[in-house]
Amino acid sequence: MNNSKPHKKVYQLVLASLFAALTYVMTLVVQVPSPMQGYVNLGDCAVLLSAWILGPVYGGAAAGIGSMLADLLSGYAHYAPGTFAIKLAMAVAASLIFRALQSRDSHNLLVSQVASGVVAEAIMVVGYFGYASLWLGKGLAAAASIPGNIVQGVFGLVSAAAVYAVLSKSRALARI
Repeated sequence: MNNSKPHKKVYQLVLASLFAALTYVMTLVVQVPSPMQGYVNLGDCAVLLSAWILGPVYGGAAAGIGSMLADLLSGYAHYAPGTFAIKLAMAVAASLIFRALQSRDSHNLLVSQVASGVVAEAIMVVGYFGYASLWLGKGLAAAASIPGNIVQGVFGLVSAAAVYAVLSKSRALARI
């Protein structure tokens, strides 16, 4: 009887839970309020790391749940459903693109990170604009959040690539 499969599932669930907690904490570490009742934060770094390290299923769950909990517990509950869907979609897209590019050319890590991160952050910018304009009823006024979301996306991508590089050099990723 092979016991490695149940242990692998538990290990993946534990890692996903840790990444959800990391996403929650990194989202709450720095919160700069935006004009549209949202905030710019460091959570996208953890969202991208979740995607690149855990894959689309566990990374998507960690990103969506951790980000949603940050909204629920910091006074932005009206954004929680949108945040869950947007961050989950970001992580799934980033993971799939990252893995596809890495399977073609494993030597070009930075290109894989940038391409997957740019798509993920575009999902975030468009997703929050759509959610605020349509679901929250803000109409075109929701466009005021676009510059802040772009800044958040750029910072999230740069910081995630830097953290990933440090983890790679330390060989921590090989153990995960």
